[in-house]
Amino acid sequence: MIDVLVVEDDFMVARIHRGFVDGVEGFRVVGTVNCGEQALTAVAELQPDLVLLDLYLPDMFGLDVIPRLRTAGHDCDVLVISAAREAEAVRGAVRQGVVDYLLKPFDAADLKERLERYSARRGNLHAAVVTGQADVDRALGRVAAPAKTPTLPKGMSVETAELVERALRTAEGTLSAAECATRVGISRVSARRYLEYLTVTDRAEVSLRYGHTGRPERRYQWQA
Repeated sequence: MIDVLVVEDDFMVARIHRGFVDGVEGFRVVGTVNCGEQALTAVAELQPDLVLLDLYLPDMFGLDVIPRLRTAGHDCDVLVISAAREAEAVRGAVRQGVVDYLLKPFDAADLKERLERYSARRGNLHAAVVTGQADVDRALGRVAAPAKTPTLPKGMSVETAELVERALRTAEGTLSAAECATRVGISRVSARRYLEYLTVTDRAEVSLRYGHTGRPERRYQWQA
């Protein structure tokens, strides 16, 4: 269970936020306060895992609460919930290490998505030692970068490569270079070159069909 402290100067808004949080599985609100000084005291007493922090507080700017929490030795995470749209406020929040920044107004689904994402990141660092960079990236909420599309060799076009790929994908079984050439409308030599390229880049596999005489025929199939 992840304990949450709501810091919001508007009593009715704080009540709504509390209801939103309590509706997310794995989270519970352990307290609500309406100013920065109360937030510092409540964190010391309640030891929440996560603070939902408004920025426009009556006694101080919300971001000024964070360094005071750290100076006091509290390592709770902070999720900013604010109507502050100034770029400097957002940059300041990032510099302070907040886990997320949610603009008002928002609905329950918006907050639920961010809380669940936070919970997933938090769960990724349960182990005492990370096994590799992938664990670090998951903890930071990063996703793996998409694989780069291989660069086509000189003299080959993207359009023809896509046609050959489509022909191979839609074929029932295997295709020879000659059969592929007929479907695409290019020469057998060109078809063979594109098919071999798909094989080298692990998107197609090749097999040999032996006849009664002559060299075996190379047959290509899309690699699912």
